[in-house]
Amino acid sequence: MTDSSIPADSTELSTLRDTVRELMPQLRSDLEALTRIPSVSLPAFDQSHVDASAEATAELLRAEGLEVEIVREGGAPAVIGHIDGPQGAPTVMLYAHHDVQPPGDEADWDSAPFEPTERDGRLYGRGAADDKAGIMAHLAALRAHSGNLPVGVTVFVEGEEEVGSHSLLTILERHGDKLRADAIVLADSMNWDIGTPALTTTLRGLVRVVVTVSTLDHGVHSGMFGGAVPDAITALVRLIATLHDDEGNVAVPGLKAGEAADLDFSEERLREESGLLEGVSTIGSGPLLSRMWTKPSLTTIGINAPSVETSSNTLVPSASAKLSMRIAPDEEPTDAFAALEKHLRDNAPWGAKVEIHLDDEGHGFAADVTGPVYDQTRAAFADAWGKEPVDIGVGGSIPFVAAFAERFPDAAILITGVEDPDTRAHGANESLHLGEFENVCVAEAVLFARLGAMPKE
Repeated sequence: MTDSSIPADSTELSTLRDTVRELMPQLRSDLEALTRIPSVSLPAFDQSHVDASAEATAELLRAEGLEVEIVREGGAPAVIGHIDGPQGAPTVMLYAHHDVQPPGDEADWDSAPFEPTERDGRLYGRGAADDKAGIMAHLAALRAHSGNLPVGVTVFVEGEEEVGSHSLLTILERHGDKLRADAIVLADSMNWDIGTPALTTTLRGLVRVVVTVSTLDHGVHSGMFGGAVPDAITALVRLIATLHDDEGNVAVPGLKAGEAADLDFSEERLREESGLLEGVSTIGSGPLLSRMWTKPSLTTIGINAPSVETSSNTLVPSASAKLSMRIAPDEEPTDAFAALEKHLRDNAPWGAKVEIHLDDEGHGFAADVTGPVYDQTRAAFADAWGKEPVDIGVGGSIPFVAAFAERFPDAAILITGVEDPDTRAHGANESLHLGEFENVCVAEAVLFARLGAMPKE
């Protein structure tokens, strides 16, 4: 704690907490309005809804006195807003995204995906958590300090995070001076558990490839040639099987691996959160959190081959699979791709022809979470929850984090979020825990106060 800390029982903290509580009904109403906009950024969906979501976000920011513009650099619209703070005060940049994942099969939802519905203290709806609640958490902090901001604030709300943030580098190049800040709050992660806040300090990187295995130049009768001629599906399956050892560890030589933070995480919790079926074992070796946060993983996420319903007695000449490889936070994606490519070529069964296409890649992230900004952030979390935060890793990849870290090397990168282990982001019945959401809003409002009270350089 520094001399500028806000004591946990201070009048200022109590006032901010009360103010946020009074703001919650309107914050929820605005969140529900945003959630009703089906702003799915995948090209197959109506992109006018993404435009409408950007406009709605811009209007919310303008109402708080920010100077706002909507920028589009070859992709979906992003919203940039700014408001000055006191002379000499630090500037905080607040990130969120207004685009969402497709709802999937609506039959899997217990309520309409774009009609926010409360059940048992949770608000259900696509984007209710990921990441329109992130937008509203930023607005909560602005509203809590309305007319008396202790810091300068820049808000950047992206419109294509769910499809890879392909315009982000161009936006950072062309509009980076508008986004420069002393601290960057990236509200797109999660907390450790209900009642336990967290700072995300590591993220795995990503390498995604499509591998195509070919054994014939055309399909032939399986009865006439089977037993002497290999089919492509069997060859592909055998190749995929070489990617793991008998325990389920990734068997690609040359990949980096690390050790995760020593937090209490049981196999029972893993089973409950993942839905692992009874009798199905976990895979890999070592601590569970290391397997999910800092060691590589390889998953087959799709296969192109004749379906069961359309198959015939034919040796299939060619088959493809999409492989998603998560890599250690400090692994270079180009190095990981080279290792995977070599392994696939070296292990092609029966001389099968192998083609490998790099579908996507993204850097991981490992933060040095020391210094006064991180101290004040942890203190703000403790103020809001009444419990010290923990540092966590996330096994998924958020490539834009590395882009911000590279563009703004002197800024403190704070990866926060509104999600919890039962949020089910990207899945059916995505939801936001309303009690935790209020704590998130209080924490960000308190963070503004703490950063504004730090000694000015």
